Amino acid sequence: MVNMVTLNNGLKMPQLGFGVWQVEDEKVTAAVAKALEVGYTSIDTAMIYKNETGVGKAIKESGIPREDLFVTTKVWNSDQGYEKTLKAYDESLKRLGIDYADLYLIHWPTPKYDEYVDTYKAMEKLYKDGRVKAIGVCNFEVEHLQRLLDECEIKPVLNQVECHPYLAQNELKEFCAEHDIFVEAWSPLDQGGEVLQDQEIQKIADSHGKTNAQVILRWHLQNNTIVIPKSVTPSRIEENFDVFDFELTAAEMKVIDALDRNARRGPHPNEMNVR
Repeated sequence: MVNMVTLNNGLKMPQLGFGVWQVEDEKVTAAVAKALEVGYTSIDTAMIYKNETGVGKAIKESGIPREDLFVTTKVWNSDQGYEKTLKAYDESLKRLGIDYADLYLIHWPTPKYDEYVDTYKAMEKLYKDGRVKAIGVCNFEVEHLQRLLDECEIKPVLNQVECHPYLAQNELKEFCAEHDIFVEAWSPLDQGGEVLQDQEIQKIADSHGKTNAQVILRWHLQNNTIVIPKSVTPSRIEENFDVFDFELTAAEMKVIDALDRNARRGPHPNEMNVR
Protein backbone atom coordinates (compact mmCIF):
# COMPACT_ATOMS: atom_id res chain seq x y z
CA MET A 1 0.00 0.00 0.00
CA VAL A 2 1.47 3.35 -1.05
CA ASN A 3 2.05 5.83 1.74
CA MET A 4 0.14 9.11 1.34
CA VAL A 5 1.85 12.36 2.30
CA THR A 6 -0.08 15.50 3.27
CA LEU A 7 1.02 18.58 1.35
CA ASN A 8 1.12 22.00 3.04
CA ASN A 9 -2.37 22.87 1.74
CA GLY A 10 -3.89 19.70 3.20
CA LEU A 11 -4.03 17.76 -0.09
CA LYS A 12 -2.99 14.11 0.14
CA MET A 13 -0.55 12.79 -2.49
CA PRO A 14 0.88 9.29 -3.02
CA GLN A 15 4.55 9.26 -2.01
CA LEU A 16 5.37 6.89 -4.88
CA GLY A 17 4.23 7.88 -8.35
CA PHE A 18 4.90 6.98 -11.98
CA GLY A 19 7.01 9.22 -14.21
CA VAL A 20 6.75 9.30 -18.02
CA TRP A 21 9.67 11.51 -19.08
CA GLN A 22 11.19 10.38 -22.43
CA VAL A 23 8.31 7.99 -23.12
CA GLU A 24 6.89 8.61 -26.60
CA ASP A 25 3.17 9.30 -26.86
CA GLU A 26 2.48 6.04 -28.72
CA LYS A 27 4.22 3.99 -25.99
CA VAL A 28 3.03 5.91 -22.95
CA THR A 29 -0.57 4.63 -22.95
CA ALA A 30 0.54 1.02 -22.44
CA ALA A 31 3.11 2.03 -19.79
CA VAL A 32 0.59 4.08 -17.79
CA ALA A 33 -2.05 1.36 -18.17
CA LYS A 34 0.42 -1.15 -16.69
CA ALA A 35 1.33 1.25 -13.85
CA LEU A 36 -2.34 1.76 -12.98
CA GLU A 37 -2.91 -2.00 -13.06
CA VAL A 38 0.04 -2.56 -10.70
CA GLY A 39 -1.37 -0.03 -8.22
CA TYR A 40 0.16 3.36 -8.99
CA THR A 41 -2.40 6.15 -8.73
CA SER A 42 -0.10 9.15 -9.24
CA ILE A 43 1.08 9.98 -12.78
CA ASP A 44 3.62 12.71 -13.55
CA THR A 45 3.77 14.20 -17.06
CA ALA A 46 4.56 17.57 -18.68
CA MET A 47 3.75 19.52 -21.81
CA ILE A 48 7.32 19.19 -23.09
CA TYR A 49 7.20 15.37 -22.80
CA LYS A 50 4.71 15.47 -25.68
CA ASN A 51 2.80 12.53 -24.21
CA GLU A 52 -0.09 14.15 -22.33
CA THR A 53 -2.54 12.81 -24.94
CA GLY A 54 -1.35 9.23 -24.45
CA VAL A 55 -1.40 9.61 -20.67
CA GLY A 56 -4.98 10.91 -20.88
CA LYS A 57 -5.98 7.96 -23.04
CA ALA A 58 -4.66 5.49 -20.44
CA ILE A 59 -6.49 7.34 -17.65
CA LYS A 60 -9.76 7.29 -19.57
CA GLU A 61 -9.46 3.63 -20.60
CA SER A 62 -8.55 2.51 -17.06
CA GLY A 63 -12.07 3.19 -15.82
CA ILE A 64 -10.59 4.41 -12.52
CA PRO A 65 -12.62 7.32 -11.13
CA ARG A 66 -10.82 10.61 -11.72
CA GLU A 67 -10.92 11.49 -8.02
CA ASP A 68 -8.94 8.31 -7.23
CA LEU A 69 -6.01 9.45 -9.39
CA PHE A 70 -3.38 12.15 -8.85
CA VAL A 71 -2.28 13.81 -12.09
CA THR A 72 0.68 16.19 -12.31
CA THR A 73 1.69 18.25 -15.35
CA LYS A 74 4.00 21.22 -15.91
CA VAL A 75 4.27 24.54 -17.69
CA TRP A 76 7.20 24.62 -20.11
CA ASN A 77 9.81 27.40 -20.31
CA SER A 78 8.46 28.92 -23.55
CA ASP A 79 4.99 29.21 -21.97
CA GLN A 80 6.15 31.20 -18.96
CA GLY A 81 4.57 34.57 -18.18
CA TYR A 82 1.14 35.28 -16.69
CA GLU A 83 -1.24 35.00 -19.67
CA LYS A 84 0.77 32.31 -21.45
CA THR A 85 0.71 30.13 -18.35
CA LEU A 86 -3.07 30.32 -18.06
CA LYS A 87 -3.37 29.32 -21.73
CA ALA A 88 -0.80 26.53 -21.37
CA TYR A 89 -2.77 25.02 -18.47
CA ASP A 90 -5.96 24.91 -20.54
CA GLU A 91 -4.08 23.25 -23.39
CA SER A 92 -2.56 20.62 -21.09
CA LEU A 93 -6.01 19.76 -19.67
CA LYS A 94 -7.38 19.44 -23.19
CA ARG A 95 -4.63 17.03 -24.23
CA LEU A 96 -5.05 15.03 -21.02
CA GLY A 97 -8.83 14.97 -21.41
CA ILE A 98 -9.41 15.97 -17.78
CA ASP A 99 -11.16 18.90 -16.08
CA TYR A 100 -8.39 19.67 -13.59
CA ALA A 101 -4.85 18.69 -12.65
CA ASP A 102 -4.11 17.73 -9.08
CA LEU A 103 -0.74 19.45 -9.29
CA TYR A 104 0.65 22.04 -11.71
CA LEU A 105 4.37 22.82 -11.65
CA ILE A 106 6.78 25.33 -13.20
CA HIS A 107 9.19 23.06 -15.09
CA TRP A 108 12.36 25.20 -14.73
CA PRO A 109 13.01 28.65 -13.25
CA THR A 110 14.93 29.78 -16.40
CA PRO A 111 16.49 32.66 -14.43
CA LYS A 112 17.85 34.33 -17.58
CA TYR A 113 14.27 35.27 -18.56
CA ASP A 114 13.12 36.03 -15.01
CA GLU A 115 9.46 35.18 -15.59
CA TYR A 116 8.94 32.53 -12.94
CA VAL A 117 7.33 34.90 -10.42
CA ASP A 118 4.70 36.03 -12.96
CA THR A 119 4.23 32.42 -14.01
CA TYR A 120 3.69 31.38 -10.42
CA LYS A 121 1.19 34.22 -9.89
CA ALA A 122 -0.84 32.83 -12.80
CA MET A 123 -0.76 29.45 -11.09
CA GLU A 124 -1.95 31.08 -7.87
CA LYS A 125 -4.95 32.37 -9.83
CA LEU A 126 -5.68 28.85 -11.12
CA TYR A 127 -5.50 27.59 -7.54
CA LYS A 128 -7.70 30.35 -6.11
CA ASP A 129 -10.24 29.75 -8.88
CA GLY A 130 -10.40 26.08 -7.85
CA ARG A 131 -9.06 24.89 -11.21
CA VAL A 132 -6.06 23.02 -9.79
CA LYS A 133 -5.71 21.24 -6.43
CA ALA A 134 -2.11 22.31 -5.71
CA ILE A 135 0.77 24.25 -7.25
CA GLY A 136 4.52 23.86 -7.02
CA VAL A 137 7.81 24.01 -8.87
CA CYS A 138 10.56 21.90 -10.40
CA ASN A 139 14.31 22.43 -10.39
CA PHE A 140 14.21 25.48 -8.12
CA GLU A 141 17.31 26.33 -6.12
CA VAL A 142 17.04 27.94 -2.66
CA GLU A 143 17.34 31.46 -4.13
CA HIS A 144 14.41 30.85 -6.52
CA LEU A 145 12.23 29.39 -3.77
CA GLN A 146 13.04 32.30 -1.49
CA ARG A 147 11.82 34.76 -4.12
CA LEU A 148 8.49 32.98 -4.39
CA LEU A 149 8.14 32.97 -0.61
CA ASP A 150 8.91 36.71 -0.55
CA GLU A 151 6.86 37.85 -3.56
CA CYS A 152 3.93 35.42 -3.85
CA GLU A 153 1.04 34.50 -1.58
CA ILE A 154 0.78 30.73 -1.81
CA LYS A 155 3.63 28.49 -0.75
CA PRO A 156 4.64 25.81 -3.29
CA VAL A 157 3.60 22.35 -2.05
CA LEU A 158 6.71 20.71 -3.48
CA ASN A 159 9.91 21.18 -5.45
CA GLN A 160 10.62 18.41 -7.96
CA VAL A 161 14.39 18.12 -8.52
CA GLU A 162 17.01 15.68 -9.71
CA CYS A 163 17.79 13.57 -6.66
CA HIS A 164 19.45 10.19 -6.14
CA PRO A 165 22.18 8.79 -3.86
CA TYR A 166 24.93 10.48 -5.91
CA LEU A 167 23.06 13.83 -5.77
CA ALA A 168 21.38 13.87 -2.37
CA GLN A 169 20.39 17.59 -2.45
CA ASN A 170 20.83 17.90 1.33
CA GLU A 171 20.98 21.71 1.52
CA LEU A 172 17.88 22.06 -0.65
CA LYS A 173 16.08 19.36 1.37
CA GLU A 174 16.83 21.24 4.60
CA PHE A 175 15.46 24.50 3.21
CA CYS A 176 12.33 22.79 1.89
CA ALA A 177 11.76 20.97 5.19
CA GLU A 178 12.04 24.29 7.10
CA HIS A 179 9.31 25.77 4.88
CA ASP A 180 7.03 22.69 4.75
CA ILE A 181 7.75 22.11 1.06
CA PHE A 182 8.16 18.48 -0.02
CA VAL A 183 11.04 17.41 -2.22
CA GLU A 184 10.06 15.16 -5.12
CA ALA A 185 12.83 13.25 -6.89
CA TRP A 186 13.11 13.01 -10.65
CA SER A 187 15.74 10.60 -11.96
CA PRO A 188 15.52 8.87 -8.56
CA LEU A 189 17.54 5.96 -9.96
CA ASP A 190 20.15 8.18 -11.67
CA GLN A 191 18.52 7.35 -15.03
CA GLY A 192 19.72 3.77 -14.68
CA GLY A 193 23.31 5.01 -14.33
CA GLU A 194 26.27 4.10 -12.20
CA VAL A 195 24.38 4.22 -8.91
CA LEU A 196 22.48 1.06 -9.90
CA GLN A 197 25.79 -0.83 -9.93
CA ASP A 198 27.07 0.67 -6.69
CA GLN A 199 28.71 -2.03 -4.55
CA GLU A 200 27.56 -0.58 -1.22
CA ILE A 201 23.96 -0.52 -2.42
CA GLN A 202 24.39 -4.03 -3.82
CA LYS A 203 25.42 -5.37 -0.39
CA ILE A 204 22.32 -3.82 1.21
CA ALA A 205 20.11 -5.16 -1.58
CA ASP A 206 21.51 -8.67 -1.17
CA SER A 207 20.84 -8.62 2.57
CA HIS A 208 17.15 -7.80 1.95
CA GLY A 209 16.66 -10.03 -1.11
CA LYS A 210 15.85 -6.90 -3.12
CA THR A 211 17.29 -5.18 -6.20
CA ASN A 212 19.51 -2.09 -6.09
CA ALA A 213 16.67 -0.05 -7.60
CA GLN A 214 14.27 -1.14 -4.84
CA VAL A 215 16.80 -0.21 -2.15
CA ILE A 216 17.33 3.24 -3.70
CA LEU A 217 13.57 3.87 -3.89
CA ARG A 218 13.24 2.76 -0.28
CA TRP A 219 16.02 5.22 0.69
CA HIS A 220 14.05 8.04 -0.94
CA LEU A 221 10.82 7.03 0.80
CA GLN A 222 12.47 6.81 4.22
CA ASN A 223 13.99 10.26 3.62
CA ASN A 224 10.43 11.62 3.32
CA THR A 225 10.97 12.30 -0.38
CA ILE A 226 8.21 11.86 -2.97
CA VAL A 227 9.51 9.71 -5.79
CA ILE A 228 8.47 9.09 -9.42
CA PRO A 229 10.46 6.29 -11.07
CA LYS A 230 9.94 5.81 -14.80
CA SER A 231 9.99 2.64 -16.87
CA VAL A 232 8.29 1.20 -19.93
CA THR A 233 9.25 -2.38 -19.04
CA PRO A 234 6.31 -4.16 -17.33
CA SER A 235 8.56 -6.17 -14.99
CA ARG A 236 10.42 -3.02 -13.90
CA ILE A 237 7.16 -1.13 -13.37
CA GLU A 238 6.16 -3.95 -10.99
CA GLU A 239 9.61 -4.07 -9.35
CA ASN A 240 9.64 -0.33 -8.65
CA PHE A 241 6.27 -0.61 -6.91
CA ASP A 242 7.34 -3.55 -4.73
CA VAL A 243 9.10 -1.47 -2.07
CA PHE A 244 6.68 -1.54 0.86
CA ASP A 245 7.52 -4.91 2.41
CA PHE A 246 10.96 -4.08 3.82
CA GLU A 247 12.73 -1.28 5.65
CA LEU A 248 16.31 -0.03 5.65
CA THR A 249 18.04 0.24 9.02
CA ALA A 250 19.45 3.55 10.25
CA ALA A 251 22.94 2.19 9.54
CA GLU A 252 22.00 1.25 5.97
CA MET A 253 20.48 4.69 5.41
CA LYS A 254 23.77 6.24 6.57
CA VAL A 255 25.77 4.10 4.14
CA ILE A 256 23.63 5.36 1.24
CA ASP A 257 23.70 8.95 2.54
CA ALA A 258 27.50 8.80 2.44
CA LEU A 259 27.50 8.07 -1.32
CA ASP A 260 26.58 11.68 -2.17
CA ARG A 261 29.07 13.20 -4.62
CA ASN A 262 27.01 16.10 -5.97
CA ALA A 263 26.95 14.39 -9.37
CA ARG A 264 24.25 15.78 -11.65
CA ARG A 265 22.99 13.96 -14.70
CA GLY A 266 20.81 16.86 -15.84
CA PRO A 267 21.65 20.55 -16.21
CA HIS A 268 22.11 22.91 -13.28
CA PRO A 269 18.90 24.97 -12.89
CA ASN A 270 20.80 28.26 -13.15
CA GLU A 271 22.15 27.23 -16.54
CA MET A 272 18.97 25.70 -17.97
CA ASN A 273 17.48 28.53 -20.04
CA VAL A 274 16.33 26.58 -23.11
CA ARG A 275 13.00 27.64 -24.55
